[in-house]
Amino acid sequence: MQNMVLILDFGSQYTQLIARKVREAGVYSEIHPFNMPIAKIRELAPKALILSGSPFSISNPEAPKPSPEIWDLELPILGICYGMQLIGEHFAAEVAPAAKREYGKAHIHLLQEDPLFSGIQDMAQVWMSHADKIERVTDSMQILATTVNSDHAAFRHKELPIYALQFHPEVHHSLCGKQLLSNFLFRIVGLQPDWNAGSFVHDAIAKIREQVRDNRVILGLSGGVDSSVAAALIHQAIGDKLIPIFVDTGLMRFREAERVKTMFKAYPSLKIDFVDASVVFMQRMKGISDPEQKRKIIGATFIEVFEAEAAKYPDAKWLAQGTLYPDVIESVSFAGPSVTIKSHHNVGGLPEKMKLKLVEPLRELFKDEVREAGRELNLPDALVSRHPFPGPGLAVRILGDVDEEKVRLLQLADEIFIEELHNWKLYNDTWQAFAVLLPINSVGVMGDERTYEQVCALRAVNSVDGMTAEVTEFPFEFLKHVSNRICNEVKGISRVVYDISSKPPATIEWE
Repeated sequence: MQNMVLILDFGSQYTQLIARKVREAGVYSEIHPFNMPIAKIRELAPKALILSGSPFSISNPEAPKPSPEIWDLELPILGICYGMQLIGEHFAAEVAPAAKREYGKAHIHLLQEDPLFSGIQDMAQVWMSHADKIERVTDSMQILATTVNSDHAAFRHKELPIYALQFHPEVHHSLCGKQLLSNFLFRIVGLQPDWNAGSFVHDAIAKIREQVRDNRVILGLSGGVDSSVAAALIHQAIGDKLIPIFVDTGLMRFREAERVKTMFKAYPSLKIDFVDASVVFMQRMKGISDPEQKRKIIGATFIEVFEAEAAKYPDAKWLAQGTLYPDVIESVSFAGPSVTIKSHHNVGGLPEKMKLKLVEPLRELFKDEVREAGRELNLPDALVSRHPFPGPGLAVRILGDVDEEKVRLLQLADEIFIEELHNWKLYNDTWQAFAVLLPINSVGVMGDERTYEQVCALRAVNSVDGMTAEVTEFPFEFLKHVSNRICNEVKGISRVVYDISSKPPATIEWE
């Protein structure tokens, strides 16, 4: 990348937000651990550095510190919260614990004009989250803004393009944050906005061609956003050398295989290998009710089926996976190794067993950027806007043991819910929506008859990355309408409830 901003991660919960906001401004950014060797930094050749916040106090003996040579790179630097304290410490400012931890909204009083605050009004709202503060700066620093609780809410070096902020411009509570970050990128660093879905797709196609050359690539196509965009991208690069394998586990959404065929009509030369393995999956799930056991059985069975099908293409050298940038960050994050990605989600274990090399064309992207890349590749919006779907499929949305009849009931209920979300123009108002089949029966009345049928729960949440989530507040009339349709049309379900739990304490999925 010609223009790249390097974000050094000191463990802040907001670090990914910094990268997202920089990219939204049209500048490519990468997150790397705080202790990245200076040689690696020089190799990346960033145009600027951003130092993130941190849960540590700068006075803690174990506080994370970057290579001292970053100050010799002669790059523009923006320090945020803990990053401000690092800058202050380096330039001999006095850093001390604040008398009271400051967390929440504040308003900045601008002391003088500066390019960093161009277009930002005095007393703009910002978001504070810190326990240390700058008590005193040296003559080399110029104070730019204050708040009621901080005499040094923002300052800069008088001669160098180094800026420090006590607040977090990356969070949405900082109403001037987007403008401030844009000012840093374009007015201070002097960059041009050149990062977007179009430029990514163009560069990625060239990279894929260079990486795999004339070899064939196998890809596990699930019908989800990530694998579908990866398939379209690789197909653009190498055409019929891509072999997408769709394994029908019998635990998919309603008529999923048919829909995948329809959604890829824009790519008539993309030949998808459909494998119906529903019988073997259902046999192995019989009598299994423990959620973790379900996941392990489905993961192991998927690998077995996928490996057997892929063996039909002995000349394939590469396996494509839809790894996204949050997975990459997690695996090298300040906090340590990430939780292992589930094997049934990312076909884990297959490259080693099949002696295949990995190609991960989406590893630079966040989820929303994957969707934009999909639109750039002319995939239908019905595909690129799809809600997330769990790797084990409906098995983790059927509480208790799984059989064909329960899958059928849940598919029908879920289909009605999703169909009505589209009919009421509410589908894009929620991050994820789905139905869950509960392992309880409830007394009901249908006509003049008493019924004793199952209960279905509807779940819909809004989230950015799935780490936290809030219930989506749909109109009550909509929920009543969906409930009536499910109870009337799905024989076997007589009661519908709506899950209003947030995450935490609940998880998004029920299992």
